[in-house]
Amino acid sequence: MKHLNAGLAFAAALSLLSTAAPASAEPLKNIVLVHGAWVDGSGWKPVYEILTKEGFRVTMVQEPETSFADDVTATKRILDLQDGPTLLVGHSYGGSIITEAGVHPNVVGLVYVAAHAPDVGEDESALGKKTPSVLGKTEGIIKVTPDKFTYLDPVQFPKLFAPDLPRERAEFVARSQIPAATQVFSTPLTAAAWKTKPSWGIVAGNDQIINPDLERWYYERAKSQTTVIPGASHSVYESRPKEVAAVITRAARSIQQPVTR
Repeated sequence: MKHLNAGLAFAAALSLLSTAAPASAEPLKNIVLVHGAWVDGSGWKPVYEILTKEGFRVTMVQEPETSFADDVTATKRILDLQDGPTLLVGHSYGGSIITEAGVHPNVVGLVYVAAHAPDVGEDESALGKKTPSVLGKTEGIIKVTPDKFTYLDPVQFPKLFAPDLPRERAEFVARSQIPAATQVFSTPLTAAAWKTKPSWGIVAGNDQIINPDLERWYYERAKSQTTVIPGASHSVYESRPKEVAAVITRAARSIQQPVTR
């Protein structure tokens, strides 16, 4: 009888352990990439190709750059189309966008690529003036159209924005700029997703558009896992795609997505 009781107790313990076992998980699959000011989503192509080969479902947002609200709305529209948990990635001004749009319920993590990451009530223009970049210290580079849209002097663009891209590519990007409304840089944020969601940050060591020290400050404040890419320009997402994709991949694989059966 003692042997029988012991056997029953052992079986009951196994059953309890089985019931209490955590649900299985699989790596996150959805990644949304958000470009910065004056450029478009095509610059993400090298990163996109690496990530898709790794098995991720990657989507680029094409912001109109007509207002900060419009750009956040464009990002949320793409997030609405995702079929589950999503890693949201932003470059440059795109960092402000993902900070605001990242409160979307599908977003489970943020990656900042040489990007701004303001807090609620802050805007990147004011923060940039406190820690100016080479661009911020140089007059005449940012041009303004009569209807208040900005763009970078196409002649100066290659050496400031993309000095580590092939010259022909940098000149093409300079001549295919999307003018950005002046207000996109000075609109205060109403949400800061990095306060409640895990984040990763990439510092471009030779960034002349955003001061690398400002990038470090943003990421330290957000408690982001930070990677410095020495010598990289503001175009780090296009000039150093393997290193950028590696950070995004590491972030995505560190976020486990519960499997529902």
